[in-house]
Amino acid sequence: MQTPSEHAYPTHWEADVVLRDGGTAQIRPITADDAQRLVSFYEQVSDESKYYRFFAPYPRLSDRDVHRFTHHDYVDRVGLAATVHGDFIATVRYDRVPASGATDEAEVAFLVQDAHQGRGVASALLEHIAAVARERGIRRFTAEVLPANTKMIKVFTDAGYTQKRSFEDGVVRLELDLEPTDRSLAVQRAREQRAEARSVQRLLAPGSVAVVGTGREPGGMGRTVLRNLLAGGFTGRTYAVNHAFPEGLSKLEPEGVPAHRSVRGIAEPVDLAVVAVPAEQVPSVVADCGEHGVQGLVVLSAGYAESGPEGRERQRELVRQARSYGMRIVGPNALGLLNTAGDVRLNASLSPELPAAGRLGLFSQSGAIGIALLGGLHRRAAGLVGISTFVSAGNRADVSGNDFLQYWHDDPETDVVLMYLESIGNPRKFTRLARRTAARKPVVVVKGARHGASAPAGHTVPTTRIPDATVSDLLRQAGVIRVDTVTELADTGLLLASQPLPEGPRVAILGNSESLALLTYDSCLTEGLRPLPPRDLTTAAAPDDFRTALSAALADPACDAAVVTAIPWVGDMSAGDLAEAVREAAAAAPVAKPVAVVHLEIPGLAEALAAPPGEGAAPEPGSPGCGRVPEADGRRGVRAASAAGPADGVPCSSDDGRPVAATTVPGTCATDPAQAVRADRSARIPAYPAAERAVRALAEAVRYARWRRQAAEPGRVPEFEDVDEAGAAADIEVLLEAHGADAERAVTLSAADTQRLLARYGIAVLPALPAPDPETAVRAAQRLGFPVALKPTAPHLRHRADLGGVRLDLGGEAELRRAYAELTGLFGPGEESRLVVQAMAQRGVDTVVRAAIDPAAGAVLSFGLAGAPSLLLGDTAHRLIPATDRDAAEIVRSIRTAPLLFGWRGAAPVDTAALEELLLRVSRLVDDHPEVVGADLEPVIVAPRGVHVLGASLRLARPPARTDLGPRSLPHY
Repeated sequence: MQTPSEHAYPTHWEADVVLRDGGTAQIRPITADDAQRLVSFYEQVSDESKYYRFFAPYPRLSDRDVHRFTHHDYVDRVGLAATVHGDFIATVRYDRVPASGATDEAEVAFLVQDAHQGRGVASALLEHIAAVARERGIRRFTAEVLPANTKMIKVFTDAGYTQKRSFEDGVVRLELDLEPTDRSLAVQRAREQRAEARSVQRLLAPGSVAVVGTGREPGGMGRTVLRNLLAGGFTGRTYAVNHAFPEGLSKLEPEGVPAHRSVRGIAEPVDLAVVAVPAEQVPSVVADCGEHGVQGLVVLSAGYAESGPEGRERQRELVRQARSYGMRIVGPNALGLLNTAGDVRLNASLSPELPAAGRLGLFSQSGAIGIALLGGLHRRAAGLVGISTFVSAGNRADVSGNDFLQYWHDDPETDVVLMYLESIGNPRKFTRLARRTAARKPVVVVKGARHGASAPAGHTVPTTRIPDATVSDLLRQAGVIRVDTVTELADTGLLLASQPLPEGPRVAILGNSESLALLTYDSCLTEGLRPLPPRDLTTAAAPDDFRTALSAALADPACDAAVVTAIPWVGDMSAGDLAEAVREAAAAAPVAKPVAVVHLEIPGLAEALAAPPGEGAAPEPGSPGCGRVPEADGRRGVRAASAAGPADGVPCSSDDGRPVAATTVPGTCATDPAQAVRADRSARIPAYPAAERAVRALAEAVRYARWRRQAAEPGRVPEFEDVDEAGAAADIEVLLEAHGADAERAVTLSAADTQRLLARYGIAVLPALPAPDPETAVRAAQRLGFPVALKPTAPHLRHRADLGGVRLDLGGEAELRRAYAELTGLFGPGEESRLVVQAMAQRGVDTVVRAAIDPAAGAVLSFGLAGAPSLLLGDTAHRLIPATDRDAAEIVRSIRTAPLLFGWRGAAPVDTAALEELLLRVSRLVDDHPEVVGADLEPVIVAPRGVHVLGASLRLARPPARTDLGPRSLPHY
């Protein structure tokens, strides 16, 4: 057994985790310096818990026990502790079992302080100790538990690992296979979602708020937030805190709010603290809040990472300090939080007013953009839609968009998620969470800094920058609706929040302007929609004409959506009359379909279309023609079905008349799709000042609806009988050892090693033989069989026939010798003159297949046509690995030059099925072996029958210790 001195302290095992109740704890290895902490922890554990741990009364730890439990070699003996403010709240330990030479088995045991039981501490520790064990070559845990210790038995049995259970000598013996399973991963991610959602919920629905830094004079951030809290009608308790308040001041006037010099001076619990003090005073405020038991902080203060290296270190320390107390942080440099729920009415922000309650969840990294979005939505959508919750996260040092996606995933008050992002700290996790949420409700994202510009200095960014095209493809794969501007973000959100999803791309266009209708028609074609011939009602059209025409369009089975165009008219018709006609026609449609209105300079029309349903505008709940399910058993009617996801019932309408994210896709709504959303959504219709904006929003809804239908059947990752996974693993280990590769340095394999490893996965590379001289070249060609190709080995010339460095279709010895002389004369002596002879492949389309491990996004599969399309035009598509058969089909068809593969202009179509199989095999190789950090297959000739890989290279490296599949943890500071 190795001695502790031989193994350095494993800092990468340290982690911050969110617990079941939304609080945080820190997990780290136990060291020899923890002796007193261990003794103090043990003294606070009940006698019953001690008995469960040691199977006997064990009132105190002996000096020998303390030494044994704090001295580890970090290989055969490992102990982890969960701490809050430096104090142990739980411990876990494994000891490798040496008996019978079973060196891949260890015995594991937990002890959780009674006050912290039920918070999910043991489950989090099990995830982390299992990851440590796998890293140290342990594949199985054993544990002996008393039958009465049902909580600990449940921790093991609920983890999702393959297990055995037996009962001997009055003890339950458990064996856990530590190899991750689909179930263990699902359990882990479900716990992560519940914990992170709960941590956000605690921030958004506090029972009490303290504003720290409230000035005695009007103005300033603190006093502004306090006034906003009160003006918004916050339903909880509010406190003003400032260390400069004079002794004896009990209330801050004129607000009448209790005033305190410190948070610790408040007698009642404080759930949320809004911090508006200079950065140098924040640490003392955080300490006061932590000691008082505050659950979360909104830090408005600036002077952190956005101000330079010193501020960045200050920001790291802020996060470390807050997490040590179990608190989460919004900010720093944040605008704040909003929650419009009637039983909360929280405006803990610098926004001057609490927006109207509604169904949009809004996340913004920028305070300025957040204010603009709130103001713009209020002006445009008064009565149409409102905000459920809003956060401007500032530097998002802790709480991020990922956390809010976890919360909004099953928030019954939010139907559409809008996000303004300037950087994505963990793209792999973001796309995973976004895909999960998008299966229930739309997620619309606009991303700043798309073209290489740096993200704001305060933002946490990945160590590598992913090309924007890659980000866009990964978001699209996850079902995220990505738009280009903040205006499009609002446009798309309004339509999705107020209208049902379309069943297809067919759009009816009608109105009183032929020119505006033609602009709408052209926009539809540009966006890939299928517009029906526009119907011109002429400028003399009356409200009845609009009502009749729209009713007919919506009743037409060939129509999936409608766009109504309107310009100022001559006559007595008012904006209210037109709005009523359009709304009545939409509400009376036999099948709910989305409707949008494009108008030019018609004052009051948008407001009239967005106004709450008036008398006769829509059926009341429960009346004939209303599709809403009446409330039953005190629950939200059809909203109860929303947790099942799109395949098990999608919410159609809320019990308070507000719209929800329903779809009329057959088989996905819990009620009759012809009736489900008519009463609510068709009664309020979005209006746009330009045809392009309305059509773009509608097109995004069409694409999202298509993704939702496909998401129910995401495809499968196929198995290939000829794959030799074990053989490949053995080869990789030998190659890594031979080249001395590690996690920081990748090695490129030789051609022979590359071909051998690819062959393990059924991928054949067309052989190429070295040709150092003409005679060797002739013998190589005779061995391969004419015709052949002659090409250089230099990387910048390989496969570049356009540079004159490749000779193809050499049919005999004379041609080969002549070509050899030409190339050696062209390149001269040196590396570039090294040539190879390769057999000619069947004619086809030259493509390139790549796979790479990105430190931020994970494993990514890429595909494009070789040469100018991918290199010059960037026409490359990307998907996350492991790719399904559906992903492979989509990636082939998603590039702009895809028609060349399918018989463009009379050419013979190529074998795309064989190409898709190749993509899946490459995906499988990288997914099975994370040591393969790069794979380049170029060119891959796709012929009418089969594919031919002409060149390939592989790069290997030791995989990082932690991946997205590892135990849940917060970003490390």
